[in-house]
Amino acid sequence: MAAAGSSPSIVEYFGGEDGYRCGYCKNESGNLSHGMWAHSMTVQDYQDLIDRGWRRSGKYVYKPIMNQTCCPQYTIRCQALRFQTSKSHKKVLKKMLKFISKGDVSKVVGEEEPMDSHIEDVVTCDYACKSESCVSQSELTPLSVDHGERMENEDKDTGETKEEVNEQKVESSSPQICAEKDTPVPGEPSHSAKTVHAPPKPGKGADLSKPPCRKAKDIRKERKLQKLLQNQKCAFEGSQLQAGDQVFLLQNSKSKTNQPKTIEDFVFVSLPDDAQHKLEVRLVPVSFEDPQFKSSFNQSATLFAKYQMAIHKDTPSDCGENEFTRFLCDSPLEAENAPNGPECGYGSFHQQYWLDGKIIAVGVIDILPYCVSSVYLYYDPEYSFLSLGVYSALREIAFTRQLHEKAPDLCFYYMGFYIHSCPKMRYKGQYRPSDLLCPETYVWTPIEQCLPLLEHSKYCRFNQDEKAVDEGRIKDLGRVRVLHKRTMMPYSVYKKRRKGPSDEASVQQYASLVGQTCSERMLLFRS
Repeated sequence: MAAAGSSPSIVEYFGGEDGYRCGYCKNESGNLSHGMWAHSMTVQDYQDLIDRGWRRSGKYVYKPIMNQTCCPQYTIRCQALRFQTSKSHKKVLKKMLKFISKGDVSKVVGEEEPMDSHIEDVVTCDYACKSESCVSQSELTPLSVDHGERMENEDKDTGETKEEVNEQKVESSSPQICAEKDTPVPGEPSHSAKTVHAPPKPGKGADLSKPPCRKAKDIRKERKLQKLLQNQKCAFEGSQLQAGDQVFLLQNSKSKTNQPKTIEDFVFVSLPDDAQHKLEVRLVPVSFEDPQFKSSFNQSATLFAKYQMAIHKDTPSDCGENEFTRFLCDSPLEAENAPNGPECGYGSFHQQYWLDGKIIAVGVIDILPYCVSSVYLYYDPEYSFLSLGVYSALREIAFTRQLHEKAPDLCFYYMGFYIHSCPKMRYKGQYRPSDLLCPETYVWTPIEQCLPLLEHSKYCRFNQDEKAVDEGRIKDLGRVRVLHKRTMMPYSVYKKRRKGPSDEASVQQYASLVGQTCSERMLLFRS
């Protein structure tokens, strides 16, 4: 999907990192991951990387070593087009509406979000500091291509173009989007199961052998329908209505207010003229050349520091402007615009929530070819009663649906990582329908099928087909693209010219983790 003429991604692979402190189980060195520094990256390459379990923190891109790390982190995505708001989600949305329109700040027990919605990143900002590259910019500017034409011709001979790869991805995703909504959820009784009800003992509850009590609302609906049918019969001069006609009337008798409300019905509702507050959501590109980003930078950085110190107990030196810039403003993603893409383009953005003229929350997001990817959220702790973590996630889902209207391929909302071994992090699975990424074959699996497996083991292969393999695995190491002495070349050429000990094991590991497609598109920096 990358725009024609766009610069290739340039990465510097660091290999398996030493263990970091885990933010979930507090193990001092149990958090294990592979990492690389992205000097620049196309949005298509990053899309393909997160579909293989990678995630970025600033310019540092990392992939948990799933079968070794203390708390396995599974990539989770929500099918935004099929998203249905839960009862708790509706409470949060209504609470915000009441606050804006009436100034109501009342709290409801059990309504608060279980934890900050992006808590997993409290430790990932360390990555951006510990693993920063020391390579100069001049070394990263390609001047020539060595045997590049030969490699491009080989690409053509395979008969599989980039568009075909994208088409296959969209086709593989579509069955999940259009899947039946009546899929049974683990833990719920099957509709096909036969149930025999025995009469209860006195004082032990309702007698299920008798018709259940009916709600007054349902009785009123039936009376209204009967009256409608009676009037319709008179209009037809007493003629008998067919069954199909009765169904038609039943459907039309239902008012629109009885239909399930979409997320848009809550988010984009009209406010009264005398509303107590004004909430405005602004999408700002992460670029110091953008006037809105530049003018709001100081306020945004101050809010970040306030949030980090209050919520994550950081010291002032841990969350200064330099740390804020490195963690949430420095992005490797190159901004791109495509004819069939969203009007705002692809790249990294800050979604700012302005309340009465000041920023109270910022959602950091990446807009990619197939998804909106949530990076981080920080907010003013004084407004924590608004459950801003949940509210911002719902707004980002609604935003994904909005972008889909202009960019048909963009239909998923990626929520980062799902950590089942940490009970406080399981709430991400409440945004349904959602899928988890199989850590071995990189296929998406409905979360309902994954949860029973995760109850037995914290590390799981979700793909139950034992013969299935990683279809995007490395098949030809010689075709990996390398940037050496400002010259682009395939690894097969670089290998012959390299002096000193072999680096084949490191390159093999890199290629196996990023996959054949990305390894042939991205440039792996070699000194």
